[in-house]
Amino acid sequence: MRRIVFNQKGGVGKSTITVNLAAIAASLGKRVLVIDLDPQGNSSHYLTGESAADTRQGVAGLYQQMLSISLFGKKADDFISATRFPGLSLMASHPELAEMMVKLESRYKMFKLKEALDTLDDKFDEIWIDTPPALNFYTRSALIAAERCLIPFDCDAFSRHALLGLLDSVAEIRADHNPALSIEGIVVNQFQPRASLPKRMVEELREQGLPVLDPPLPASVKIRESHEACSPMIFLEPRHKLSQAYAALYQSLPA
Repeated sequence: MRRIVFNQKGGVGKSTITVNLAAIAASLGKRVLVIDLDPQGNSSHYLTGESAADTRQGVAGLYQQMLSISLFGKKADDFISATRFPGLSLMASHPELAEMMVKLESRYKMFKLKEALDTLDDKFDEIWIDTPPALNFYTRSALIAAERCLIPFDCDAFSRHALLGLLDSVAEIRADHNPALSIEGIVVNQFQPRASLPKRMVEELREQGLPVLDPPLPASVKIRESHEACSPMIFLEPRHKLSQAYAALYQSLPA
């Protein structure tokens, strides 16, 4: 199963959601890979404690090999590193991704990520892809390679305004390049149940017939501690309400 976590708006929790749901899967005994396509490398830092510039050769190395076209190149799994969390592996980001994008676009490498992931399906039960906050080469490549898409939503007017355009973008990729792609649902993040605005916004999304997933992820300062410790919630404090919300959200996803 390949999932992409995608929203063109920044600051909605893409990396946090990617890493924590992937960690839930790993904690249940699954073989899980996180691919970090964002040059900022937040998911990579979350899982390793290293800055993106210091991580081992990962996605950038894979794409560099695609540009060099060597008959004796490495396999996709040669660009994957184990993390300290059992069952959880990482194909790390690197700032070089930003510089490489123009070359990759000009040489029509949009489908190469899918080809690489096709070789990894027998090695991992789940592949989670974190994306940049933009509909660019890397995001389109991930949408072409993925089977399901999760959309983080953080209950503000800007997110709601951008949501319909985002859904159209995913639908276009599905129609043109990847008929197997489906929108698995909208993940409500930083939810405050006692505030009227978040409750009203979620209700409006449901009334529009949009696939809002349950449960919403509650707002908690504990997630900042998780970031600081570079440890997903399920490994940092498994009994915390946010850890339990992530576990329940994961269990709600179709197998």
